[in-house]
Amino acid sequence: MKTSLIWFGNNLRVHDNEALHKAAQADRMIAVYFFDPRQFQINAYGFKKTERFRAKFLLESVHQLKKNLEKLNVTLLVHHGKPEVKVPELVERYKIDSVYLQNEWTSEEHDVIQHVQNRLPKTVSFHKTFDQFLFHPEDIPFDSYAQIPQVFTVFRKKCEKHVQARPCYEKPKVFPTDNRVESQSNTPSLEDLGFSQFETDHRTAFPFEGGEDKALERMQHYFWDTKKLGYYKKTRNGLVGIDYSSKFSPWLANGSISARTIYWEVKRFEKEIKKNQDTYWLIFELIWRDYFKYVSLKHGNQIFKIDGILQKEYDWHTNKAAKEDWINGKTADDFVNANMIELKKTGWMSNRGRQNVASYWSKHLKQDWRIGASYFEAMLIDYDVHSNWGNWMYNSGVGNDPRNRTFNTKSQAERYDPNKKFQSLWLQPTLF
Repeated sequence: MKTSLIWFGNNLRVHDNEALHKAAQADRMIAVYFFDPRQFQINAYGFKKTERFRAKFLLESVHQLKKNLEKLNVTLLVHHGKPEVKVPELVERYKIDSVYLQNEWTSEEHDVIQHVQNRLPKTVSFHKTFDQFLFHPEDIPFDSYAQIPQVFTVFRKKCEKHVQARPCYEKPKVFPTDNRVESQSNTPSLEDLGFSQFETDHRTAFPFEGGEDKALERMQHYFWDTKKLGYYKKTRNGLVGIDYSSKFSPWLANGSISARTIYWEVKRFEKEIKKNQDTYWLIFELIWRDYFKYVSLKHGNQIFKIDGILQKEYDWHTNKAAKEDWINGKTADDFVNANMIELKKTGWMSNRGRQNVASYWSKHLKQDWRIGASYFEAMLIDYDVHSNWGNWMYNSGVGNDPRNRTFNTKSQAERYDPNKKFQSLWLQPTLF
């Protein structure tokens, strides 16, 4: 009898999950997820790697995954500890033949995976899937990652011409009830991870909970109940409210929903409701997301270095007062301040806001862009290593922007917040 272990990471779903699909071919399957304490430590820039907003969203996502796996008679073991310590123990205890997981290649994640693999017996097969893409690495029209273009438009056009998203994987079979195992694990609380309980700010544009079911509910609401997908491009630069954009990014970031699932649902919408620039633009954004993943595959750790992938030298500063003012929304720019206060209070910021505050930090204040990227890593509910560091390089003149633009935050505020509705929402004193 073959027993597999599915080690969950940023793929917290039962639908369209290649690693889970393959692990479920075994006679018996056990699942595990780790709250790795290293993800909650203070980093080199003085921020916690994961702050309270993403921690809460992650806990909700794992709780949902546990319930969805229970319906398949699969036990999700949850551990607050290091995978390289616990996985070998699980392999021995449950006589695991094969381990399945989603592959990660950025250095910290890669090192953990490598440490685990090194500690397993050679008889245990180890299977890593590339399941976080819209366009699978085996399908893209480039012979090697070294050929990934430096400009997004070139990448996008070639992919749109030569590649299609793969079909989604079905949800796995329901195992016999004796597949379940006694769970000797407990999901940590927010307090266990180092945080206090907190209420969601009523002003937030992202009031949603984590988990696969919530992601699918959001897709149902945004596509079918309100048909807002049909206006996506026109509203995507909004700043206030839940429906100016799809808001899929937090669920995509931890894998509660796959890019393929969204893609094929867009295609169904185009067939059944309407096809226009707005529907296409959501796919366009999914391709951007892919692109930054391929940029990090191509350039490795260079995406974390001050000179970025362009290896350009600027006179960067590290002014502590400037950092405090930027973080706390006390700069000389009200539009920047409103966005930064929104982030501090909610863990969310619009796409338009992110570009403006990043440009202000790196181009106007000329501060080390990695400090800004690291702060976003801590605070954002939808933090994704590739998109975050890729976008920060892009906005700081060391990445994939061929035009090296600087945002004029005053004219951006006039264009996107002409009535100061957004600024008023976040800059007025709160009555708490």
